[in-house]
Amino acid sequence: MQTVIGRIDRALDMTGKIVDAVETERLSAATPCAEWDVRTVLNHMVGGMRLYAAELAGTEPVGAHDADWLGSDPQAAYAAAAEIDRAAWHRLDVPDATVRLRFGAVAAPEAAKVHLTEVVVHGIDIALALGRPDLADDELSAELLEDMLETRGVEPFRRPGLFEPELPIAADEPAHRRLLAYLGRTWH
Repeated sequence: MQTVIGRIDRALDMTGKIVDAVETERLSAATPCAEWDVRTVLNHMVGGMRLYAAELAGTEPVGAHDADWLGSDPQAAYAAAAEIDRAAWHRLDVPDATVRLRFGAVAAPEAAKVHLTEVVVHGIDIALALGRPDLADDELSAELLEDMLETRGVEPFRRPGLFEPELPIAADEPAHRRLLAYLGRTWH
């Protein structure tokens, strides 16, 4: 569990750097997340972090996942949510917690893997939308992809609108692109 939490910390840091690079005029840029622009992906991620933190603390969330979590300052909204999210995952009782996700209740170690995937992948989505693939953490992307391949990763969740079929990609492509291809995301 500590390995996954450490990766969540790294993912929050990576994505924080990406979010800091978002200029206001780029909030409407298209992302690899079909039909979602940068603002929508970022809002989804901030809402998700707030909801995970509430679940881990055993409190009611302060809003719905699709509420406007960003307000007029997306960077500040992300930074605040990341701080709350990070603290929630470092609670001593987390390994024994149960987290309610859209598809049902799962043990915290499994929820942590789902959350890690969301933070890494949506961070990469935003980086690519900004034309800044250099901000993607390829070491973290490679670790996540390796874990997914070893454990059947998203295979049980492959369906339109969630995870499309895996796409072919050259083995020498950067790890963040190989991760997106595994998840069925296209980006040019």
